[in-house]
Amino acid sequence: MTDKEYNHCVNLYADNVYRFILKNLRHEEDAKDVVQGAFEKLWINRETVLNEKCKSFLFTVAYNQMIDHIRKNKRVVLKETFTEGTRVTNRQQHDSKRLLQDALNRLSELQRSLVMLKDYEGYSYEEIGQITGLNESQVKVYLHRARLQLREYIVKPENII
Repeated sequence: MTDKEYNHCVNLYADNVYRFILKNLRHEEDAKDVVQGAFEKLWINRETVLNEKCKSFLFTVAYNQMIDHIRKNKRVVLKETFTEGTRVTNRQQHDSKRLLQDALNRLSELQRSLVMLKDYEGYSYEEIGQITGLNESQVKVYLHRARLQLREYIVKPENII
């Protein structure tokens, strides 16, 4: 991969990688760090990465760094403080975006990543398998189970819009 091809790859995929990582981590600064690390690894390995494979390489590296980041942060215990502004009210708000985000948050990290890669980013089962290190049939099974969980949550009577 030449420097020009690297820059083209950055222009093409930076937003997609960032959105994918941000949706999973839900923290902008952490997502930026993970994405920057992925592009740094691409730069370091640019002579061995084929230009046609840069998208898969980027998502694979970003996914693995995201998993490492999540594992590292699970060791840290944070104390949440509640203020009057964050107090829960009895009003039911039927916001479909919030409902979908709540449903996604109930999934495991792997399931959420699979749903995001397939339904949000549009990757094929084979590409998702390469990114996550799963075989194609595992991707299909885990994705099917994740979609069932999403449907179960979304169609609960209290969540129906």
